[in-house]
Amino acid sequence: MKKILYSFLILSSVALSAQKNPSVKFAVANDIVGTVGMFNARKAIVQSSSAYKTPAGLPQGLKKYSFIAEKGLTEFKIKNGQEGLDIISLAQLNSQYGVPENTPVFIEGYEFTDSSTRIYGDIMGNVEVKDHDGRKTVFLSTNGIK
Repeated sequence: MKKILYSFLILSSVALSAQKNPSVKFAVANDIVGTVGMFNARKAIVQSSSAYKTPAGLPQGLKKYSFIAEKGLTEFKIKNGQEGLDIISLAQLNSQYGVPENTPVFIEGYEFTDSSTRIYGDIMGNVEVKDHDGRKTVFLSTNGIK
């Protein structure tokens, strides 16, 4: 009985860790992923923004981000000379945590399969390496600025 309960707890914790966080509002600037809250906290560097309500409404240049646009996606334009934010590719993040570079990364439950995707370091909160489908995978939660 203990083994069954233990197995259930492990499976449910893995399932919960991969759930999408609907409160996170993703944003993109210069083809780099961040969050709306991150840019709202740095209004001085923002030149303009465009909000898209659905994945179907995304312009061609943002279609590759449709998987994170379920609740909408905002594109920010950054003022010239203000592009100095920390940036890391998901491949580099994987490498830092001892995971093969081409492994998908989960950010707030959303699976980023393209490890060449770049993110702003400002969104990085808790980073954990967990087992997902039998292999080590990086799970990242945002730093609370959603």
